[in-house]
Amino acid sequence: MAGFAPLRETSSPGIEISEEWSVAADNISKSFTSLAPIVFICGAKNSGKTTFSRYLLNTFLPRYKRVAYLDTDVGQPEFTPPGCLSLTIIDEATPDLTIPCLKTPLRCYFFGDVSSKRDPETYLNCIFALYDHYSKDLQVSSKNASTGAADLPLIINTPGWVKGLGFDILVDMLKHMAATHVVKINISSVRKNLPDGAFWLDELDESSVKLVEMTSARKDSYNRSVLVQKEARLIRELRLMAYFRQCFPSNMGITTIKELSLALASLTPYQVPISSIKIRHLHCEVPNSEVFYSLNATIVGLAVSCADSQSLPVCVGLGIVRGIDTLKNVIYLITPVPQKILTGVDILLQGYIQIPTGLLQVQGCVSPYMSANVVQTN
Repeated sequence: MAGFAPLRETSSPGIEISEEWSVAADNISKSFTSLAPIVFICGAKNSGKTTFSRYLLNTFLPRYKRVAYLDTDVGQPEFTPPGCLSLTIIDEATPDLTIPCLKTPLRCYFFGDVSSKRDPETYLNCIFALYDHYSKDLQVSSKNASTGAADLPLIINTPGWVKGLGFDILVDMLKHMAATHVVKINISSVRKNLPDGAFWLDELDESSVKLVEMTSARKDSYNRSVLVQKEARLIRELRLMAYFRQCFPSNMGITTIKELSLALASLTPYQVPISSIKIRHLHCEVPNSEVFYSLNATIVGLAVSCADSQSLPVCVGLGIVRGIDTLKNVIYLITPVPQKILTGVDILLQGYIQIPTGLLQVQGCVSPYMSANVVQTN
């Protein structure tokens, strides 16, 4: 049918990459600069940013061997559970462009919410810290390496909130980062798109950034780009369940939500002395008398404080507070984080990431104030 661009088939069911996307990824991959490409991918909600970032990642790997991935989408991150902002080093191609996979990030901060609306300043501080770690530590070490193979490109995936405050946040991110390419994915509904051109620059600003504008790969019968509607809440819950599934061996027969709920309910929790940790509530203030009531039966970020008090605490994973016994001065915690890493945790960060409703349907899964069958962490 006239007007349709050729599509390139992938190994992912239901995913076809348009020639426009394929050419863009190839051109970016073959860009020759003094440093490896830094690619900032942006566009309207559900326009295909994550799919293109996965495809670009796979395109980069044969050339660069390793790729850094900065994920700024706290609602639906690529390699971590929801509520996290992370920098991850990838050295293997993504076989299926439709399925995200959990990986251990190089550095991670627990933002504790699925949107930046509640605290855009902290959100940006986390992102800037991750980018600065890449540019000052990883990128510099790659530049000083003896072989070109050590070059480390960076892919920056962004959320689809591109209007109002979301637009301002996106502009602040672009102004802080030295991107070599900005990929802007447009859809047929013009009012939902970002402004034309280099929208992040002031009138007198000059930039050597290569702007790549393209349309969403999904088309309807009239060749119009289509938003891929996703059940965001369901996806977040499934990601959280996949994360806590890591508490058990991969060969353990857990195939349903009910089985996971029962397994978590019977899992021996860690016992963390209250005196060994600080409790920090993100985005809100909690009276001292209500701290433990607020913390019980919630998901928390497990963080390690830095020697520099101005630095953000680094998140090493998530945990479920299964119970609190103030008489014994202990918190009972379920987490897939290995014990040798858990012993370094000295901060529990509580935000607005909720336990999936499916895990609450089995009585006892998050039973408060349990005191039996514990493991001492320190």
